Amino acid sequence: MTHPFEIELETSLPASPEQVWEAIATGPGIDAWFMGRNQVDGHAGGIAAMDTGGHRQEALITAYEPGKRFATRTPPAEDGRFMAFEYLIEGRDAGSTVLRIVHSGLLGDDWQDEYDALRRGWPFHLGTLRQYLAHFPGRTAVPVFAAVPTGPRPAQDVRAALALGLSLPTPVALGARAHAEPAGLPPLDGEVVWADDERFEIRTADAIYTFHHGPGIVLTFHHLFGADTDGAEAAWQQWLAELLG
Repeated sequence: MTHPFEIELETSLPASPEQVWEAIATGPGIDAWFMGRNQVDGHAGGIAAMDTGGHRQEALITAYEPGKRFATRTPPAEDGRFMAFEYLIEGRDAGSTVLRIVHSGLLGDDWQDEYDALRRGWPFHLGTLRQYLAHFPGRTAVPVFAAVPTGPRPAQDVRAALALGLSLPTPVALGARAHAEPAGLPPLDGEVVWADDERFEIRTADAIYTFHHGPGIVLTFHHLFGADTDGAEAAWQQWLAELLG
């Protein structure tokens, strides 16, 4: 049985409408703050695609009005499930922009858990978008995805292991300083800019690092703006495996 849902959010961003449009309606822009590797056909009727860990998801672009409105809709599954996204952009004084997002569709039998996860995740993603526009405007990111299973290990133990690996105090708090040295990569030195019960995010001089710990798995969604990114995905996968193995 399917269940309809709708999530509406609004946020003010420190960027022009043109900068916000580039961030939410182009592949390189989405790569800099959301999940996976993204491609966007620049017209209504085109395809917006996201690849995360080898899983590709496509959606039809249903509205494409540069600087104003961008909308997509996934094809319906066999049981009718689908997701639709609408982004509405409005310029304000002093070079700021209000972005309104409407995420709607139909969810399946586990709709309550999925809805709760979506509702919790959106404020975080908008926080990452704000970090990108405030600190890395116009720069291109290399998205880095890694995933390691944690089995039945309690969530608090997984979080503590991640905090230890990043030289963070527990509980992890905003403003805390992080440090890690993944083999084969430059050291990570930065500040915690988001922390909740499921994830924390660290901003450095040339990257935004996200560590998400869900039931039975740890995921990373990093955005690297520096030039030295060769082998980054394999290196972070190895770092997680060694830390949580």
